[in-house]
Amino acid sequence: MSKKKVLVIGWDAAEWKVIMPLIQQGKMPAFARLMSRGVHGKLQTLDPPLSPMLWTSIATGFRADKHGIGGFIEPTPDGENLRPVTSTSRKVKAIWNILNQEGYKSNVIAWWPSNPAEPINGVMVSNLYQIATKPLEEEWEMPNGTVHPKDMEEIMKDFRIHPHQITLHQTLPFIPNLKENIPLRSDRRTTSVIKNMANAGTIHNASCYLLEKSEWDFMAVYHDAIDHFSHVAMRYFPPRRPEIPEQDFDDFKHVVEAAYVFHDRMLERMMSLIDEENTTVLLISDHGFHCDHQRPLYIPKEPSGPAVEHSPYGIFVMAGPGVKNNGSSISGASVLDVTPTLLHHMGLAVGKDMEGKVLHACFEEPKAVEFVDSWETIPGESGMHDAILREDPWAAQEALQQLVDLGYIDALDDDKILQVEKSKRENEYYIARNLLNAGKYQEALVILERIYQESKIQRYGQRLAFVYLSTRQYRKAMEILNDLKETHKKTEQQEDAYDKLGMEEPMFLEYLEGLILLAMNKPHLALSKLLTIQGRNPNNYQVALNIAQIFLQRKKYEQAEAQFIRALNIDDSPARAHHGLGLSMLRRGELNAAIEEFLIAIECDFFFHRAHYHLGEALVRQGLIEDAIKAFEVNLRLVPGNVKAHKWLKELYSDAMIDEKKAAFHSNFLQESLKGERIILTEVIEKDQENVLAFLKEMGIPVYSAEKYRDLAKNLHLSAQWLEELTNEVIFIPSHALSFLPDVFQYKLIYLQSDAEFSAQLKSGNTLGNVLSTKSLSHFQLEQRKIEAWIDSQARLPVLFLSRDLLEEHKEEQTFILQNFLGN
Repeated sequence: MSKKKVLVIGWDAAEWKVIMPLIQQGKMPAFARLMSRGVHGKLQTLDPPLSPMLWTSIATGFRADKHGIGGFIEPTPDGENLRPVTSTSRKVKAIWNILNQEGYKSNVIAWWPSNPAEPINGVMVSNLYQIATKPLEEEWEMPNGTVHPKDMEEIMKDFRIHPHQITLHQTLPFIPNLKENIPLRSDRRTTSVIKNMANAGTIHNASCYLLEKSEWDFMAVYHDAIDHFSHVAMRYFPPRRPEIPEQDFDDFKHVVEAAYVFHDRMLERMMSLIDEENTTVLLISDHGFHCDHQRPLYIPKEPSGPAVEHSPYGIFVMAGPGVKNNGSSISGASVLDVTPTLLHHMGLAVGKDMEGKVLHACFEEPKAVEFVDSWETIPGESGMHDAILREDPWAAQEALQQLVDLGYIDALDDDKILQVEKSKRENEYYIARNLLNAGKYQEALVILERIYQESKIQRYGQRLAFVYLSTRQYRKAMEILNDLKETHKKTEQQEDAYDKLGMEEPMFLEYLEGLILLAMNKPHLALSKLLTIQGRNPNNYQVALNIAQIFLQRKKYEQAEAQFIRALNIDDSPARAHHGLGLSMLRRGELNAAIEEFLIAIECDFFFHRAHYHLGEALVRQGLIEDAIKAFEVNLRLVPGNVKAHKWLKELYSDAMIDEKKAAFHSNFLQESLKGERIILTEVIEKDQENVLAFLKEMGIPVYSAEKYRDLAKNLHLSAQWLEELTNEVIFIPSHALSFLPDVFQYKLIYLQSDAEFSAQLKSGNTLGNVLSTKSLSHFQLEQRKIEAWIDSQARLPVLFLSRDLLEEHKEEQTFILQNFLGN
């Protein structure tokens, strides 16, 4: 079997919102060409968006709790000091280790973290390689472990660029004002720009040499410069925001654009050194970088505070043999998918224990994925380190100082032991966040409870309260919230920062309280609090989204629609907001508009399964049955156990005997999965349901006790387990609670109405003045909409419209109809 060459290029923090305008202006031609001959899309990051964790997830297919890289720093083996995180802390095989076992030859340049360099079959240049540790006039030693094999050290030394070798002419595209403004040349920001240029040039030189002069099957090159340029100067990226001084803006507004153009030129050179016919190129970033109105005004004064500038989607571009070559876009890609996709593309098995998936949409001819249980248990020479190695402490100290300068870590305390303990706790916090991002709440809870009790650090407590909230431990969430309120004090430094920026302190605790109130079925209080927060933080996407969800839950679809639109005006990329907008429109009967939003949501994230389901529901109502079937089938491929999709497909395949075999398949699934039938009684205006239930009981129809159901039905969104105790009783469910009925039952609905209400459906509001007041009419219409929306959302729901007046006047006839409907 012939081995395919693969070149992976990492641009840390590269952002589509910066790249696309530059492509349109013709300023990134190499990138544009790569896009045009392959596929591209967004690459979803993980939380927290910290580069060492993310690039290790990219290289392994595992999250941080599995791969072992928990942050930027780690203790030295004696536990008395700190050092930059090392490759020896990685607990699983990276893709180059797997390839090593299979006889492939790999080059890895500056991957974070990769120091000390691993003894792989090929060349590895560590992430300490490019960092200048001495002034230009002194000898710039190569730290031990920077390059493997050892005999490559002297060759690789020659490709390094010292910051002092960067000329004024080379710097002018980044900071044009340097030509006339002499004091600007000693500005800290200018110095940072020059260091980043030198580091990027060093990595580029080494990469080009190895591309051209060495044998390789797989090559991975990592550039951190875009992230560093952006942390220095994205605040000055046009357009200028009011809080940015005009002179600073004028001095540094070109830095970010120049950085991307610089990287495009490096990309052009690398592409000229490969055989495009036989090399697959993958260009990715681990996260993006906010570059518009979402840029934060304030960087939290905490470890990894600058990560607040990171956006949740990086870039993904793939081109080469076997890859679609039409410039099409893909969706739903995650940083966890990179290694599984590359292994599959190179003809190797994917580990079943890997947490990512193969991106089949990239390939011209998708093929079945081969699996192994785990590459970790397959023996062979992987090129991993056998034991912890010590790097040059001065080189490590210089790398630590760079992280301090960037704001990712605090300066070391005099008490080194205390600092090591703080670092360990902070790394555990990052691991906990990563577990939460994976939905592993209980594992995260164990960590967060301990580190919060040890430290009482605010952000630990906030995250712990969110976990309690997510696991429905509302009392504990409120206890933590009250604890945080009591201990919350602004530091003078924070106060000064807020005052200088003319902004309110971030309302984290108020936001948390609003979410807790919402979960505890107090939407009025939650909504009031969240609206207040929104007034002070108008560009907060999450606040707008949560307000929209409250309105959607309360069936106030117009208000929900307005908030979803507001969220999308802040950030139009998340599938969740497009889906929510589509659902609001669907419930209002705006089917065409709803379908369009669901399709946009799917384009944003193909694996967002709810968008496929509701697209199917909208298509059914449009009469587009074949398209609806396709949508429901895709939903089931993503979530095979979705009972509601099975219900729809059973009905749709049964209609006109479209496919009896498939109808039988879904019917059999439902028979095995459903927990029986439940008979629901509801009405638009709760009036005399207890009398009606008593009437049904007199007719011999089993009825669930009114005393029992009242509170249970009211809190159906909190627990529906009590429904499992029922058999064939009729149970009254208020209209607002219908949407909380679980999918594990088959339902029949008795829709109770008075003659006046029945007539109201056929008349305009003005003719009902003698029946219902204007206020009650509005309430009537709202409640009626809730019931009808739920009916529409069910697959061919059996509904009996029952008139209270007819029950009284034609008891015998109505009894017969009822018993026939119930199957008695």
